[in-house]
Amino acid sequence: MAPRRKCTVCGSRQWHKEPATGLVICSEGHILQNYRNETNETEELGPHTVRKRTLKSGRKRRARESRADPKLYHGARAQYLYFQCLQLLLRKQIAALTRAWDLPPEFELVCRDVWALHLSLLPTPPPPEPLLHQQDVDGTSGVDEFAGEELSPETTPLPEEDAHSGRDSSPERPPSSSSSADSSDDSDEPSESPEIDELLRGLSDSSESDEDELGGDAADARPKPEGSERKRGGRGAWGRQDGPASTIAVLVVACWTLRLPIMYMDFVRLIELYDLPYLDPVRHLPPDMALHLPKHISRALSPPHAPTPLLLHSLSARLARKFKASHRIQIPELNAAPMLWRVVRALGGTPVLYSLTKTVAHVLSLPLTLHYTLAPSLPQIEERDVGSHKYDNVPPELAFLAATVVVLKMVYGLDGRVRTPREGADPACALPRMHEYLTSIRDMRAQAAQSEARVFSARTDMATVDLSESMLDGYIDLCERALVGQVTEDRRVIDEYFPLPAGARRTAAEPKGEERVLPAGVPLEDGMNMLEPGRSYGIYNSRDAFGALPEEYEMMIEYGAEWAGVPTETLMGVVERYELRVVRWWERVRRRESREAAARLG
Repeated sequence: MAPRRKCTVCGSRQWHKEPATGLVICSEGHILQNYRNETNETEELGPHTVRKRTLKSGRKRRARESRADPKLYHGARAQYLYFQCLQLLLRKQIAALTRAWDLPPEFELVCRDVWALHLSLLPTPPPPEPLLHQQDVDGTSGVDEFAGEELSPETTPLPEEDAHSGRDSSPERPPSSSSSADSSDDSDEPSESPEIDELLRGLSDSSESDEDELGGDAADARPKPEGSERKRGGRGAWGRQDGPASTIAVLVVACWTLRLPIMYMDFVRLIELYDLPYLDPVRHLPPDMALHLPKHISRALSPPHAPTPLLLHSLSARLARKFKASHRIQIPELNAAPMLWRVVRALGGTPVLYSLTKTVAHVLSLPLTLHYTLAPSLPQIEERDVGSHKYDNVPPELAFLAATVVVLKMVYGLDGRVRTPREGADPACALPRMHEYLTSIRDMRAQAAQSEARVFSARTDMATVDLSESMLDGYIDLCERALVGQVTEDRRVIDEYFPLPAGARRTAAEPKGEERVLPAGVPLEDGMNMLEPGRSYGIYNSRDAFGALPEEYEMMIEYGAEWAGVPTETLMGVVERYELRVVRWWERVRRRESREAAARLG
């Protein structure tokens, strides 16, 4: 490096070396005197030249100790354990659902078959059990001896030397290194049998190094779905095809197979009341299994809240579609009659409203399958007719609810103006008057808001100071189920540690309203200026964020959305699409009638 001294001529301190001549020159061009550059490169060394020789140490390097917990599983073993936990959780859910709904024993058999098909159709199927799979591949004779033994570091100790020898014996490395390592290990500790060595070597392939155990394979241990499925499945691990919500989807498909008229909110209510194991499922696992769960697996198994009906329908519809595409298994159609009656009764309807809604649903050509592609295509009478419509893949109870709202708008208008039938043959005469019907809807909504399922729901901002004594007892029971688990009547934790006087404890029951007979509408003979049912029908845009809805229609939409467990915007969008579909159907009917009339006259 050029010296940082002053030039004797100009005083500059900026020097540079010429690469061609090797002279050191300042910034002004003056040459530094008394400076030479020597080169010590020689081709031949004399006999007195000192040579430095490198000696290799013969001692073995001590392996770096792993800081990971040996009890936790990683890699393929963690992935296999993840599906084991899901399967055990499914078995507990089947038992809880059988007790709650008094289901037949065939329900468990159907759930087993659906679960097996679900696992085979996953984008990333569960891996084979690591130990048994290695035994099948190697063809060892110790299968019966180790088949029933638990896979844990305590039962199958894995020395670090064996782990390193197992990595060295991989096909990517030369066999000489593995042979030397094996010979050194054999000289230190004699092996019991070659079968045990093969088993330990196979386990070493699935065990991770110290850095990998700390975080390298943490994200790979959990099953990863495809990118497109992650976008559609929801947020987090619980919204994937192999997340905790997939077990509820298996239960839904099994109920459809047995033709049970269930709706998605039935499962959500049981989950939120902790009657169906789903929230905080790690406490339902045996201690021997929960001991090996790493943090990311526990997080993937523990959803923060109950699944939404739209998410459950998405998972169930995808599962039914895959059954049809892969195995030609057709899931039966919905048991529509009891489901439609549940919807009508939830809106305070009568058999007349049930009949009218059934007619409108037939006009709308609602699919009664889990996925609209599993239903027959719509008949294309005209050239511009399509094979399916938008919102055909909504939950069936939501579709029936939207059809019922369309019928109620035809009869009552729900826009603040009274509609009165003029003829006795009008079906509106068999329905209650609008004022009495809306009053009953308000009462039903108030009773539902005070029910245990609604008050203790995660979507409700509840304050314990606002609860009554009976509801407070119910909340204590809910906390006991959530924190302790399912308790029996002969042993209750709260009564054992905090006993109350006899007869002081109350049970929280849902308030039941009295059945009232609503008066039917009476046709007016002189009501010439009154609107008839079906007249001045208004269709509201669901995307109009600044539009104001009539009070009656807004109350009906909010009550129906709360009952179905969907956002109000979703229900309004479905109602709007169904109304436009009815308008198109009515225009086709009028055009056909006009053509028939013209044909008769011509």
